[in-house]
Amino acid sequence: MMSTDANRLEHRLERRGGQRFEVHLPLAVHFEGRTVPGFTEDLSGRGIFFYAETALPQGAVVELTFTMPGEITLGENMPVRCRGRVLRASASQAGQPSGIAVQLDSYEYLAANGPSAQFVRVSATGAPGAESGPVPR
Repeated sequence: MMSTDANRLEHRLERRGGQRFEVHLPLAVHFEGRTVPGFTEDLSGRGIFFYAETALPQGAVVELTFTMPGEITLGENMPVRCRGRVLRASASQAGQPSGIAVQLDSYEYLAANGPSAQFVRVSATGAPGAESGPVPR
């Protein structure tokens, strides 16, 4: 069943790639061997804007994990892991999180209690560093 849900999500994100969905979800930001919490502001099939209490330089490669809501998947909530590059980040003010825009190169669907189910390249241009096939943990 995961494959059907994954295909539905992939089609929805590709079809609506230019449209941004305003969603506020918790996410984990993995960067240079550490993980920090954050929350999404909006996302599309090719990008995401989120807030986190960390400074990320432009061009940094990040991995984000969160649960894609049913409103976007047109079905069940689906855990996903995305990889991308930081396009821009606002400087963090005292006590305020940084706003970070990331261009997504790829994403994979995660089984609720198991290994990844499917991996999909997002970038139509084949951005450097994007891999195809399952991503090793």
